[in-house]
Amino acid sequence: MFAYALRRLLLIVPTLFGIMVVNFIVVQAAPGGPVEQMIAQIQGTAGDVTARFSGTGAGEAGEGTGRAQPGAGAGDVVSKYRGARGLEPDLIKQIEKLYGFDKPAHERFWLMLKNYLVFDFGESFFRDRPVVDLVLDKMPVSISLGLWTTLLVYLISIPLGIAKAVRDGGHFDVWTSAVVIVGYAIPGFLFAILLIVLFAGGSFWSVFPLRGLTSPDWATMDWPARVADYFWHIALPVTALVVGGFAGLTMLTKNSFLEEINKQYVTTARAKGLPERGILYGHVFRNAMLIVIAGFPGAFVGILFTGALLVEVIFSLDGLGLLGFEAALKRDYPVMFGTLYFFTLLGLLMNLLGDLAYHVVDPRIDFEVRET
Repeated sequence: MFAYALRRLLLIVPTLFGIMVVNFIVVQAAPGGPVEQMIAQIQGTAGDVTARFSGTGAGEAGEGTGRAQPGAGAGDVVSKYRGARGLEPDLIKQIEKLYGFDKPAHERFWLMLKNYLVFDFGESFFRDRPVVDLVLDKMPVSISLGLWTTLLVYLISIPLGIAKAVRDGGHFDVWTSAVVIVGYAIPGFLFAILLIVLFAGGSFWSVFPLRGLTSPDWATMDWPARVADYFWHIALPVTALVVGGFAGLTMLTKNSFLEEINKQYVTTARAKGLPERGILYGHVFRNAMLIVIAGFPGAFVGILFTGALLVEVIFSLDGLGLLGFEAALKRDYPVMFGTLYFFTLLGLLMNLLGDLAYHVVDPRIDFEVRET
């Protein structure tokens, strides 16, 4: 297994590089970058922003008039950006330098990767804080949602999937399939909106809070009240994530158990007179749960960094999902690429951990054995 793990670790490097290249090209081609964002702000508050970049407001730009004298290529600088007409070329060049756009794209990409190798993600363009600090500040919210959601999804899906497999084709299997279909059909973010309408001051009841992970006076509460307030706030977002995520795992568990129940060793065990419960949990469970348990790392990463994004936005939870959403809207490239790099690396490592979990659950599995 050591050689297999080493090969997988080495494959992470080109995989991560390819992901970064593709996303860098796509983002660079998208309109409305940080320079355009700043130009839009300048057009709204021209005097304040011009003073910010020029320092004196007029002295360096041109004596008496406050306007820079455009030189060769000045028109090209202005024409590169939509909405830049009427702005001084020198001001635009200062904005480009501020965001690193005074360098060619390939130089910016290699400089970014060089810094990322030592986990230097730079500072946010619009928050004036290091990306690492922003991520660490938002991480507890996303981890909280991810842990509770993953725990509840597994606690619901595994017993339900086993019960459906044992009663395959029966009344229980039929009516629970309707619940599973609802889980498949309704995305988590859409169910979140429904919960808000029903229970968070929408058109019906105002039972749960609409935003935040805790109340404003949380720090002044005693510990029992803090715990109750915390669960009161996460009830709706976690419910939305669980409903959006339990269906797939339930059917995976059911199909996995059905496949094992129909195998020869189960028939042999029944012929020997073993009780059904003993066969199910003494023989079938270990083999059937292999794929379910080994998939836990990947499921946690998926819920933590993708499934919770829109739910965090809907419930105004200040987590990684909301951070990424705002960074994408504002074209905050350090936050976008820094979080992409970190979470892609984490996801690749979690996939490797999932493969190694197969071997831990069932030592008979050896990825280094190849059929010839």
